Amino acid sequence: MSRQNTPLARSCAIHQPNLLPRLSTLAKIHAADVWVVLDDVQFARRDYQHRARLAALADPQHRKWLSIETHLPDGRATLIRDTRLADPHRTARRLGQLPAQFYRTSPHWPLLRSALEPVLRSLTETTPTAAVAEATTLALLSLLGWRGSVVRSSDLSASSDRSARLADLTTAVSADTYLCGTGGLRYLDPRPFAEQHLNVRAFRPPAADGLWTGAAQISALWALAAYGPTDVRAAIEHQRAAP
Repeated sequence: MSRQNTPLARSCAIHQPNLLPRLSTLAKIHAADVWVVLDDVQFARRDYQHRARLAALADPQHRKWLSIETHLPDGRATLIRDTRLADPHRTARRLGQLPAQFYRTSPHWPLLRSALEPVLRSLTETTPTAAVAEATTLALLSLLGWRGSVVRSSDLSASSDRSARLADLTTAVSADTYLCGTGGLRYLDPRPFAEQHLNVRAFRPPAADGLWTGAAQISALWALAAYGPTDVRAAIEHQRAAP
């Protein structure tokens, strides 16, 4: 895969669709110009594609899983894009009721509720779980004023090797910088990026206190409800500008 010679100034985040994502994930995507939704890898029940940890507004150490029942047509080999909701009506109820139980006393809850309501109305018998997760992420990004674009990895050509694949996807969306979480850096081979003249930039959320409490464990709904979209956006943009 070859790169054009024109200078680029675009960054991309490559991440699986997560249901009501954690603040660390949301912040990384918000810092990117393009989100490549990694939807053509194997679904993992222990991951976050179909579940999120909600934290109590007054005590973020008090947590509860919100999970949506997911059908895997091809069993354990099912790709994320091929998952289906086992019960769309139950999913809509859970996505509507459980966040309300946790955050309805927040002055910011009306904004959060209005952002999520279109997602609940869109659920049907054929809705992929991945689409629900992606939609909840975009709903939260919209609250933060994100103006980036979304591309799905299943629509792009890329190597099957993990690091080469990430480099290929970065090139495919005309980006020159790949934003990588600190966990991913431990496994990343820099050579495919160097071969394609790509930059790799680590995205490191600050110490997990204040607004960033539990940023890598709990849904960003907690920070949005506790601090409000304006303060969360300011914190994310400050982190994006940090060297």
